Amino acid sequence: MGPAGRSLMHRAEASGIDVLGIDAHPNRTWTPTYSAWADELPSWLPLSVAASSTTRPAAWTTRRQAIERTYCVLDTPALQRALVVDPARVVAATATDVRCHQVTLADGRVIHGRTVVDARGSVGMAGLAEQTAYGVVVERHVGEKLLEGEGAWFMDWRSDNGSDPADTPSFLYAVALDEHRILLEETCLVGAPALTSDVLRDRLVQRLSTRGLDLTGDEAVERVKFAVQPPPRDRADRGVRRFGARSSSMHPATGYSVAASLATTDAFLATVTSGRSKHSPSIWAVQRLRNLGLRTALNLEARQIPDFFASFFELSVPLQTAYLSGGNDLRGTLGAMMRMFPTLPPSARLAIARTVAGR
Repeated sequence: MGPAGRSLMHRAEASGIDVLGIDAHPNRTWTPTYSAWADELPSWLPLSVAASSTTRPAAWTTRRQAIERTYCVLDTPALQRALVVDPARVVAATATDVRCHQVTLADGRVIHGRTVVDARGSVGMAGLAEQTAYGVVVERHVGEKLLEGEGAWFMDWRSDNGSDPADTPSFLYAVALDEHRILLEETCLVGAPALTSDVLRDRLVQRLSTRGLDLTGDEAVERVKFAVQPPPRDRADRGVRRFGARSSSMHPATGYSVAASLATTDAFLATVTSGRSKHSPSIWAVQRLRNLGLRTALNLEARQIPDFFASFFELSVPLQTAYLSGGNDLRGTLGAMMRMFPTLPPSARLAIARTVAGR
């Protein structure tokens, strides 16, 4: 189980709900870097799960822009420890077939339950748009000059990574992991297909070299690859509730899902125990708008991307928050999109109009 499944089981046990988890690797230590906006984290999480934070991260789009919203990098081991579950209630096995009231395991066993929640994520699912990244971890004194006085680069779209203007774009993501280390990561926001790890590595090496940092080859490496949209449903999983990256908690235009999963765990459990539908009409409407955002990101030309994000980060913080984090905020999400559109260059507006028209 990853953060979504484990948080669900953790909070279910805390609420006295009879729950059984299925985890192919229950003792595996999590290693990915997880980040979140501070205002997304639920109050039941201990403050110790935040390894670092910056109150004013920056973005470089067509220019330097400040983001007035606190951004945190989570302490992954601390997060895993905080989401404690009863090991006796975890079945060490792989789920191969998930149905409304039963789960078939790879060894042939069948687990029955009143409610089945699928929180397996979407890693390895073919045919889905993906986000990829290649990063290196450097000592703080080495990487700090790359921050250029900022607390973090949420995204840096400057074109010094050696890519051609017609290529699928990528940006630099640079954050402090803790007091001693900085992650420098070349990221393909979304692609179908997304950029490969080798391409991103070459771009990162070129970008850092251009800025005066030559890597030694001994740095710790982080590779990222995950789908930014859930797999389509079929008749077999009708009635199965989805949670985390396998559900609409995943923001398809950004790849965010961990913080959203943590933030909505209790509300999700409330719908499960009450028997109510998990989705309100506003959630479905927001998801359709987010899917439009995904198609827009896929259809914009590389040269249009910096202008797109320049307009986004000119929005008020409440509108930025609504679009990035408001899973059921239809008015805010629509407001953000409508406010952005007239501020974009004509070529970007035309590309978006064609996306909306399905062309």
